[in-house]
Amino acid sequence: MSKNISKNTTRRWGMAVLTAAVCVGSAALTAPSAPAAPPTVTRTTSAPSPHSQFTQAAQAAPRISRAQVLERAKTWLTANNGRPVPYFQNKYWKGGYRQDCSGYASMALGLSMPGPNTVQLKKSAYTRPIAMSQLAPGDLVIKANSNSADERHVVIFDGWANNTHTVYKSYEQAGGVGTRWKQHSYGVNGRDGYHAYRPVNITG
Repeated sequence: MSKNISKNTTRRWGMAVLTAAVCVGSAALTAPSAPAAPPTVTRTTSAPSPHSQFTQAAQAAPRISRAQVLERAKTWLTANNGRPVPYFQNKYWKGGYRQDCSGYASMALGLSMPGPNTVQLKKSAYTRPIAMSQLAPGDLVIKANSNSADERHVVIFDGWANNTHTVYKSYEQAGGVGTRWKQHSYGVNGRDGYHAYRPVNITG
């Protein structure tokens, strides 16, 4: 009889162990998994468009008076040890502006260095078109409708040289010459590609 009791006890313990093992396995199969880590988000910043760069540069330029534009323009007449700043399209003067016509105009207007080129200067971020009859000191006369940089140009208007408004005084950075003050008639006849523009950061 004791042998039967021992066998029954052994069976019960064996069943208990097996049942426990099955329960543990079942619990492991049905237990919720840990929440997945959130996906890594890579933030990218797109490069600003050329137009936005122009706008930011123009907005960053301080407001400047017409008298200040002309005073700044005069400085390059003697900035090279008493001589004009020489003309170069791919060199920069001590202040960081290009030594060409548009770099010179940018310097006079206080725009960001090295300055927009002639084509960019006529964009709405920097200037707005006006009639030649509306020109006032510090405004620009620009020719930008050419594929050749050698045929594009900009001068800084200084005032009319006669009562008929056929000739005006101007500051410019000219090839082979450098900075100079000269009388011009660019744009007067309306057929040479030159047009008048008013800088957006100029006052008055």
